[in-house]
Amino acid sequence: MPDTKTQDHNPAVGRYVNEAVRDRYFAACDAVYALGPAPGGECDVETRFGTTHVYRYGPTEPGAASRTPVVLVHGAGGNSSQWYPNVAALSAQRPVHAIDTPGDPGRSVQREPIHQPERAAQWLDEALEGLGLDRVHLVGSSYGGWLALNQALHRPGRLASVTLLDPGGLEKVGLRFFAWVFVSLFATCAPKALRPRLAAWLDQPVLVVPELRAMVRLGVRAYRIRRPAPRPLAEDELRSIRTPLYLLLGKRSLLVHPQRQQERVPRLVPGARVEIVADTGHGPQIDHAESVNSRMVSFFDARDARAALDALDSRDSAD
Repeated sequence: MPDTKTQDHNPAVGRYVNEAVRDRYFAACDAVYALGPAPGGECDVETRFGTTHVYRYGPTEPGAASRTPVVLVHGAGGNSSQWYPNVAALSAQRPVHAIDTPGDPGRSVQREPIHQPERAAQWLDEALEGLGLDRVHLVGSSYGGWLALNQALHRPGRLASVTLLDPGGLEKVGLRFFAWVFVSLFATCAPKALRPRLAAWLDQPVLVVPELRAMVRLGVRAYRIRRPAPRPLAEDELRSIRTPLYLLLGKRSLLVHPQRQQERVPRLVPGARVEIVADTGHGPQIDHAESVNSRMVSFFDARDARAALDALDSRDSAD
């Protein structure tokens, strides 16, 4: 693991408050990881922006190691442990790599800012290159969705597809979302008996998963994020994207207006597919993990089949 000491940090990048609280936070993270399958391995990838920590999973089915891998990018203020409901299903038939984004409270170590669109795309491209991944299905949640969408705009060469789970990057982040985040954090302090009702009212599963609640509460105390909210992509930028795109939006999302984006994105991005998941807000992959996992796997399979047919057609044309 890279050195995560807190001294001598660039003030423009995220940092842990001190080593003691960082270590307590890592212990809380490990409890969340334990809710899912153990990773098959971990590694650190060096980029010009810092050290990126990556967890590797599966595949569990024989002969599936050569299939196009999946790369997971979590949301703001989190880390790769958030994927515990998803990694088993996603890694059954293909390799999965879950990345701790530098600048968020995980085991990556940030040394240079990456919130600028071009820098973010360069960081992720360098991380994928360091992992030896030439072609991937990229999946991003929330802020990770902005990173994935940004990658499709600036550095699409390694992307077989992009899947966005209630992503940033489509609309300006509004007051209603920040209010939801603040109220959700406040609700983590509520008495245990009230948390299920608050979780239902807020569409906030963190409140009823003790390990997640403990990790989130410690993360707010342990880590200082130094990053502005990302700007949404302009319509001309969306029109230029040619990577196959799949959006899954929570019906009660407060980050985006789902019905607006269901009409808008396919109009701007050729071939984009948008679905709205009922009975959820900002966390469809947690609230409805089985359904969302199945949808993602079907999308990956369809894209791989399409790529295989396109390759066959190209060989036939060459002959």
